[in-house]
Amino acid sequence: MPKKTPANLNDEDIQKLLHANFKKSIINIESYHDFSVSIASEITHDFIRFLKESRDLQYSTLIDICGVDYPNRPDRFDVVYHLLSMTKNKRIRVKISTSDNQPVPSIVNIFPAAEWYEREAYDLYGITFSNHPDMRRMLTDYNFQGFPLRKDFPLTGYTQVRYDDTQKRVIQEPVELGQEFRDFDFESPWLGHISEANSNETNEDD
Repeated sequence: MPKKTPANLNDEDIQKLLHANFKKSIINIESYHDFSVSIASEITHDFIRFLKESRDLQYSTLIDICGVDYPNRPDRFDVVYHLLSMTKNKRIRVKISTSDNQPVPSIVNIFPAAEWYEREAYDLYGITFSNHPDMRRMLTDYNFQGFPLRKDFPLTGYTQVRYDDTQKRVIQEPVELGQEFRDFDFESPWLGHISEANSNETNEDD
């Protein structure tokens, strides 16, 4: 039987290698269509560095960092890292969970490209990254309120921008609605309002 070399490691070999180095901090490993690892957030920096610098793995390309919101969980956010080993032709997904007041270790000093990905996650979800060199918004306006990709963010937003003919300039003002659209029903954001309206009409007819 031919001996496996670092160039032809399969998913089982990668799993054994990760367990050998981070066994206590690995929460779950899945290997279906993609290789996916859930880890404790405090080892994020060391884990990502290992994936990049390990001679057996060589995940040297950061493809993406994104956020996922689960508002009913205590640690409501997942931060998901996608990496590629061009040498080994392997992909890996790394997931951590965090809350809205718990910073995630930045990996900018490992992958400089992570700077804008982390800023995007902060801007859209409110996820913060410790030791980030420039933790500012990058897609929304500097005066923007809230984080628009959170599932409890109102569909209308909090402010609107329009051109004011009197002042001859663009102004920013609070959104004012004739109806209440801010109660977000996670299962059906529209039927909830329709049912309530129908119920009120029924009560009035009675």
